[in-house]
Amino acid sequence: MLTADDLRAIPLFASLGDTELDHLAHTSADLQLSSGEFAVHEGAERALYAVLAGKIEVVKLFDGVERTLGWRLPGTIFGEVPLALSSPFPGAYRAAEPSRVMRVDAAHYYALAAASPQVAEKMGALARERIGGLQGLSAEPPKPRVTLVGERWDTDCLGLRQFLERNQISCDWIAPDSPELGKRWPGDCPSGPQCPALRLADGTLLNRPTIRELAGRLGLQTQPQLADYDAVIVGGGPAGLAAAVYGASEGLRTIVVEREAPGGQAGTSSRIENYLGFPNGVSGDELANRALLQAKRLGAEILVTRSVAGIDVESRQLQLDGGDVIGARTLILATGVTWRRLAIDGFDRFIGKGIYYGASRNEAGATHGLDVYLIGGGNSAGQAALYFSSHARQVTLVVRGDALEKSMSRYLVEQLARKSNVAVRLQAEVVGAFGETHLGAIDIVDKASANVSRHDCGGLFVFIGADAETAWLPEGIARNERGYVLTGDDVVKAGRWSHTRDPYLLETSVPGIFACGDVRLSPIKRVASAVGEGSMAIAFVHKYLQEMHP
Repeated sequence: MLTADDLRAIPLFASLGDTELDHLAHTSADLQLSSGEFAVHEGAERALYAVLAGKIEVVKLFDGVERTLGWRLPGTIFGEVPLALSSPFPGAYRAAEPSRVMRVDAAHYYALAAASPQVAEKMGALARERIGGLQGLSAEPPKPRVTLVGERWDTDCLGLRQFLERNQISCDWIAPDSPELGKRWPGDCPSGPQCPALRLADGTLLNRPTIRELAGRLGLQTQPQLADYDAVIVGGGPAGLAAAVYGASEGLRTIVVEREAPGGQAGTSSRIENYLGFPNGVSGDELANRALLQAKRLGAEILVTRSVAGIDVESRQLQLDGGDVIGARTLILATGVTWRRLAIDGFDRFIGKGIYYGASRNEAGATHGLDVYLIGGGNSAGQAALYFSSHARQVTLVVRGDALEKSMSRYLVEQLARKSNVAVRLQAEVVGAFGETHLGAIDIVDKASANVSRHDCGGLFVFIGADAETAWLPEGIARNERGYVLTGDDVVKAGRWSHTRDPYLLETSVPGIFACGDVRLSPIKRVASAVGEGSMAIAFVHKYLQEMHP
């Protein structure tokens, strides 16, 4: 319990009278921290903290790598910058040894500052000093974790770039013929069969690595730590990450198996405007990164570059690609969907060379001053068009239907209408793709007149819907004709439930195996619903485990 004597040892409060000290002691929290325990996490809401005993380390993540910015010793405070700017904490504060810290809520601090101007003056001076330090830190040139040399139209190079981007790892990409290569790549410059070549921040050189090899070198987890888990989650999109957060927070041994990078299809979205709690919108990769950090902080394991090769529904064992086997008391399928492919002559040879399914920020930078085309009239296409409009000279949406309003949210239709460099071609289709080493032009047919016109094209991005890729699942897990996993009442209606009790809402035809998010048969396909189903799945996991071991 805090006392007035504890607070007198803090220089900020030394000028306060006994009555004020007693009131502050009774309205503040007394935090007893073990070594390694956080007093406050990066991004937490503002408050004032004072160190009474021990040693606090100031840390911040830069490009996924934790960096120590300083220390707080007994008598010092932290939280002055968030209070001065009314902003979340820019860094985290962690006990380097057993420590004691007091916490003053923002409302109580502002009341104290109003009654004691000398406290406000000291806080203001300290905040200005610390903000100056942050400005100096922001002026330091960022150092990429990976420098990559490879041809723009090399699909191996593209795959590595997309993997690094999706996993929030900074990459300095250089073409082999760039005049900047000698300055940005010390030593002998790679060329020809050596490319794509990579240099890591520690000096490690890699020539044509596999994505899994690169992941391991970068410290990403590619191997499970345990042989058995309470909940194995297949897929690291919004549904899978939500299940990981709730599973780990409730004490379940939880692991996510993701074949590429956390975030799923939502992670490639340039902007999600209608997600609750983000009034200014949030990019898919930002949302995914926050969820990933949260899941890992709570103790979930996240495997990347791994996929499930097979499931034994009787023994609850999963065989991963590469031969690893892990046991699962329960299994959650959150594999999402994959973009539907177009069957048009010439398309396949330009995949990754000017034609892309979906879109990410990685491609936007390469469209400066070019004319790009997007196929599709849904929200994903609309969001991408808005993002590309800030980079490309002209963005054209090619839509089969006769009105955007039939398939796209009104807020997106209205925003697109205000963009002078965004055009919409209704009742039109792309029917051909042309080029040599990469895409150079496309043919578009006007369905009303049957006229075909050719257009120079600096990039074609396809958003024509998605399908569930579930052919790899065992026959025991029921799906509909399009591959979506049946759950709850749909399993019963299909005659695929044989257990004595009714299936839980998200339970598949195999008791103890659940499905959530876009892979589940449901008319609702939204990020918010996927997150909700991921959290619900953990509630049903608990019910199932209690049923098995009452």
